[in-house]
Amino acid sequence: VTLTMLGMWSLLLWGLVTPCQGLLETVGTLARIDKDELGKAIQNSLVGGPILQNVLGTVTSVNQGLLGSGGLLGGGGLLSYGGVFGVVEELSGLKVEEVTLPKVSVKLLPGFGVQLNLHTKVGLHGSGPLGSVLQLAAEVNVSSRVALGVSARGTPILILKRCSTLLGHISLLTGLLPAPLFGVVEQTLFKVLPELLCPVVDSVLSVVNELLGAVLGLVPLGALGSVEFTLATLPLISNQYIELDVNPIVKSVAGDVIDFPKPRNPVKVPPKEDHTSQVTVPLFLFNTVFGLLQTSGALDLDITSELVPSNVPLTTTDLAALVPEALRKLPPGQQLLLSLRVKEAPTVTLQNHKATVSIPTTIHVLSYFPQGAHEALFQLNGVMTLNAQLAPSATKLHISLSLERLSVQLVSSSAHTFDASRLEEWLSSVVRLAYVPKLNVNLDVGIPLPKVLNVNFANAALAIIENAVVLTVPS
Repeated sequence: VTLTMLGMWSLLLWGLVTPCQGLLETVGTLARIDKDELGKAIQNSLVGGPILQNVLGTVTSVNQGLLGSGGLLGGGGLLSYGGVFGVVEELSGLKVEEVTLPKVSVKLLPGFGVQLNLHTKVGLHGSGPLGSVLQLAAEVNVSSRVALGVSARGTPILILKRCSTLLGHISLLTGLLPAPLFGVVEQTLFKVLPELLCPVVDSVLSVVNELLGAVLGLVPLGALGSVEFTLATLPLISNQYIELDVNPIVKSVAGDVIDFPKPRNPVKVPPKEDHTSQVTVPLFLFNTVFGLLQTSGALDLDITSELVPSNVPLTTTDLAALVPEALRKLPPGQQLLLSLRVKEAPTVTLQNHKATVSIPTTIHVLSYFPQGAHEALFQLNGVMTLNAQLAPSATKLHISLSLERLSVQLVSSSAHTFDASRLEEWLSSVVRLAYVPKLNVNLDVGIPLPKVLNVNFANAALAIIENAVVLTVPS
């Protein structure tokens, strides 16, 4: 029969200040980690790693046990014959045989820290006097104080400041143990338990710190560059979540920091519901990604008949039916080339539960000779308004665009002036079939999300608010 020792580890993770409610004062990515996610991270650290097994190893590695020949109370041990207490040659091999997985409970203390309780059951087993089976059960509370701060490399970190144990009731459940020797065992446990259980706190913190450190780091943006997440302010703690204000620094492929204009007004973030974690992606990050696409030339495209289906008209014959005055004396059936150039950064709008992208473009229309020189016909200035469909995955926010409308104005013509609005329907068909698919391929890089204690946002609820997107996932 396996007997148990009920243990409870209690940590105090010191916080800094309480988050303001509902108002994001920066344009960074706001991550709110629910207390349940912190509890799961600690629980998983105990499941997936050797932390509890190391406790067993620590106990049994002390000369094969706490008690007995060569042990803490055995010959040559701490309390052996000839030591402080000249007793217990009869005891041997008392050790931890089994540790059940602790149950984790977390309570956040606003503006202060976190109280964490780990409840576990441990079986102690050995041999008593005259070779009898000896089994003990004890209650213990390990209380630790842990500071929450920022590491030298700018990541959130939990630092153990103090660890102490309170030993509760000890029960002898099987075997015989004289009262004087029982007192020796009790004093020994007082001495040994901090050395055995406080390293568990350190081990748990090491695992959690690795997860917290993963919030920050460099995320590639394909051929465009990368995003480096840094901590903008000190971590904050409320009664339900830890808040990390993460500053996304966008860099080009060459490593240069891309500094696109940031909005002047703060984002009003909706309150976080209990038992959920939340990431707020700011408008700035959307505009920056599209700005990188523009400066890299990824938004420019030359469209010829090879890029559109055969049913899409792209010859002088079809154009003559719309604006005959623009063609001069060009023969019918001549192929056309549409050269789209984006010389200004697109503008992303997030509001009223809708995301739109406005792309200003210059469209040069030319007669196309595959083996010869092209002849310019006219130039248009246009604005493409596209609807953005947003879909989260585990690591990024995906964007898929569809054309809502295209408006154009005539800038110049080699022939006569004309009303360019007559071309909008035709141009819209060409853009939908040739330009938008290419744009969506370039957008496959998505908007990167910071890693938050391995929270998976693939099935997150998505809300588009004023100048931000909020992802919420149940804990």
